Amino acid sequence: MTEMKYVKELLSTSTGVEGSLLIVKKIHDVLIQEVMKKLLPRSEASFVVGPANIPGSSYDIDLETPDTMDIRSISEGADIDIDQQSYTTINVKPVKYGVGVRITNEMLEDAKWNLLERNIAIAENSLVLQQLDTAANTVSGGAAITIANITRAMQYLEDNDYTPTTMAVGNEVLNDLRNIDTFVEADKLGSTEMLSSGFVGRLYGMNVVRFSTNAAPSSTYSKYAYVYDRSEAYCIVEKRPITIEKFNLPNNDMSAAVVTQRLAVKTLRTPAICNITTS
Repeated sequence: MTEMKYVKELLSTSTGVEGSLLIVKKIHDVLIQEVMKKLLPRSEASFVVGPANIPGSSYDIDLETPDTMDIRSISEGADIDIDQQSYTTINVKPVKYGVGVRITNEMLEDAKWNLLERNIAIAENSLVLQQLDTAANTVSGGAAITIANITRAMQYLEDNDYTPTTMAVGNEVLNDLRNIDTFVEADKLGSTEMLSSGFVGRLYGMNVVRFSTNAAPSSTYSKYAYVYDRSEAYCIVEKRPITIEKFNLPNNDMSAAVVTQRLAVKTLRTPAICNITTS
């Protein structure tokens, strides 16, 4: 009885190391996950090629070269000129990306950890942004993006017969858009279609898509915006979807997993993309 009384007093009064070691701790049984990054959806790609359509290690895409065949006027009795459309071929070879994860058996037993496949998807988002950086044209803005910057970028596409369908923006550009009164004041807007839902809406007929700076190659991308024709800008070629392979590490009383993916993102037509930069 005396020993039990001593332990009870120690647990209730001690603030030192001894007391903290004796107190039973309850650990929250749900992992508080990282906030979901804003990624460019795959629907923004011109097309996505899956593993079933890639028999080898790479994928060839044939592109028709614009304006390479002429139809000419012909004088009576004159020979008809022979001409044909030109084509180019690009080869896309998926690259393997992956990460290894070690998890203790206790964590698995207590159901505290799960493998978040979305983490590897950030690599795909970064690849898309790097391909958008190959834009044939760039509009250099000032400290903040302007309406003139946006419409000039749209014109670059239209001058090459492309249709601006999407405007992808980083966080700082998004903030600039929110502070352009034309897009937020109803009496000046004229049509709620332009930026109807606060952010992800439509601007001059384009879908506005936000991408997370933390899912970009660098923080500089927060100042970037991309105007592009979704049907012509880039494609995604995936040889292996996100795959999780588990194995055991008995010497460490742990389990482990390797998360891999084989894919590539490739620009199709650089004139179908215009990059807007701000300072």
